[in-house]
Amino acid sequence: MDRFFQLKANGTTTGREILAGLTTFFAMSYILFVNPQVLSLAGMPSQAVFLATIIASAVGTLFMGLFANVPYALAPGMGLNAFFTYTVVFALGYSWQQALAMVFICGLINILITVTKVRKLIITAIPESLQHAIGGGIGVFVAYIGLKNAGFLQFTSDSSNILSINNAAYNAGTTSYKDGVTGVVTGGGIVPALVNFTQSGALLALIGLFVMAILVIKKVPGAVLLGIVITTIIGIPMGVTSLDFSANNSLGHAIGQLSTTFGAAFSAKGMGSLFTSPDKIVISLMTIFAFSFSDTFDTLGTFIGTGRRTGIFSDADEIAMETGHGFSSKMDKALFADSIATSIGAIFGTSNTTTYVESAAGIGAGGRTGLTSVTTAACFLLSAVFAPLISIVPTQAVAPALILVGVMMVSSLKEIDWSSMEEALPAFMASVVMGLIYNISYGIAAGFIFYCLVKILTGKIRDIHPVLGIATIGFILNFIVLAVL
Repeated sequence: MDRFFQLKANGTTTGREILAGLTTFFAMSYILFVNPQVLSLAGMPSQAVFLATIIASAVGTLFMGLFANVPYALAPGMGLNAFFTYTVVFALGYSWQQALAMVFICGLINILITVTKVRKLIITAIPESLQHAIGGGIGVFVAYIGLKNAGFLQFTSDSSNILSINNAAYNAGTTSYKDGVTGVVTGGGIVPALVNFTQSGALLALIGLFVMAILVIKKVPGAVLLGIVITTIIGIPMGVTSLDFSANNSLGHAIGQLSTTFGAAFSAKGMGSLFTSPDKIVISLMTIFAFSFSDTFDTLGTFIGTGRRTGIFSDADEIAMETGHGFSSKMDKALFADSIATSIGAIFGTSNTTTYVESAAGIGAGGRTGLTSVTTAACFLLSAVFAPLISIVPTQAVAPALILVGVMMVSSLKEIDWSSMEEALPAFMASVVMGLIYNISYGIAAGFIFYCLVKILTGKIRDIHPVLGIATIGFILNFIVLAVL
């Protein structure tokens, strides 16, 4: 075990890695229940998506751990699954089978740009100040996820700011909605505020935050995971932790439905009809581009943000990545592991599988090697049987862990020269915007665009690495694509 994962060389132990793997799993286990809800709206059988989510997550994470030996976990990405359902299927009118075919092609593109070193070139082209900003931005993003999931925030919007309800334009005259209100989009007039903590969920999360903070400060072994368990138990008498297993996913039912989604990407309704309509070829290619671009930069942001500060990707590894050939560094291997996961997920029936930012929770708990990922992968496989037990862990018990991990990661911002506007402006856009927009790749896009703008305005255009310039143009084109779609 020690020889394969190089535990001593990475300053860790088997016990610490297992605890870290469990922490990562509980931090991201919500995807097992959220992903089927989102994709089922597109017409996919929810139980099949549940099992496809488990398979894609387990295979991708296991490959990450055994091949790359790094503590990252993969699963179908939030945001990308919403793009799959609301934009590709609802707005553009594609079938879910065709959308899966697009995801599969996106996976092949990711493999191609990884093998041809395009992804690696992008990483080496990012200035050090922006890398620190991305790391701090990941911290802001993770902490904000925690604050939101804890139920600490409430948002107020008057009717004049409501843009759409249930993915349809808002009409003040509509007083009732079939199946109720499932989604509301509001404009910039929305105002955030702190809740008054009369809700038991928010109160439990606050208690959990205090408990976890004490354990972390006192450096109690397994502090984060122990805090999740304690908070879950406290939530039972408070009525937040539900012990009702009756409505949870059934493995037998899921296996029966999987035949519907498995290989659907290659069926006549999928790949067989994707490019048969001449008037849709361009829009199909643009959609695949949007899938691939978001997937790529979500992953790069997570690797840069969490790997640099913790030493997972050491200076020696960075040198090996820049000068070596083939898969000579951890980063090379990690990027390849991530790149194949999307196509695997599409084969079984789920949207883009990507490296999860919640991996930061396990890293914050001490995870440094692939044993963390292997543990998380094992948990995903076991979840097929023990889904009812796993589902009792409330979101409010995991939220404090994300807040504390975010606090730890924000320290990367201290490496930035905030007194220089040339450095501060791109760094701010890359870090703070990332959390506020709730999207890693868009935060990176903001940083890239303002970095290039600053260099052009100051007459230092030669400081812009060609690959960074091309990536920035790609982001701008991506925004144009999204606007057109």
